[in-house]
Amino acid sequence: MDTTSSYLPIGLQIIFAAGLIATLMGVTHLLGPKRKTDDKLQNFSSGIESHGQARQPMAIKYFLTAILFVLFDVEVIFFYPYAVNFKELGWAGFWAVLLFVGFFLCGFVYIIKRGALKWED
Repeated sequence: MDTTSSYLPIGLQIIFAAGLIATLMGVTHLLGPKRKTDDKLQNFSSGIESHGQARQPMAIKYFLTAILFVLFDVEVIFFYPYAVNFKELGWAGFWAVLLFVGFFLCGFVYIIKRGALKWED
């Protein structure tokens, strides 16, 4: 099978998607309202009066927990290819995954020892 013809459906889909986006943006620009009043140019608010500034300091623990979640979540994703190819990998694959889990647990123990998941200070 020719390699260029196998990419034809992907190319057609990209062209169709770009054409649809351009068409919809053009139609909304042509049919949309044109009047720019003071009310329309104001920022949206829910009707609740704001108190003070919107910029308040957030605890770094929130961001640290989010980053740790993403880090360990991505590491867990690497178990899927191992589970799919479990029989073909044999003992060498088993020892490699055991080493991976060991590094994974060392990192987790380090995080626990450093107190990264403790919320009380």
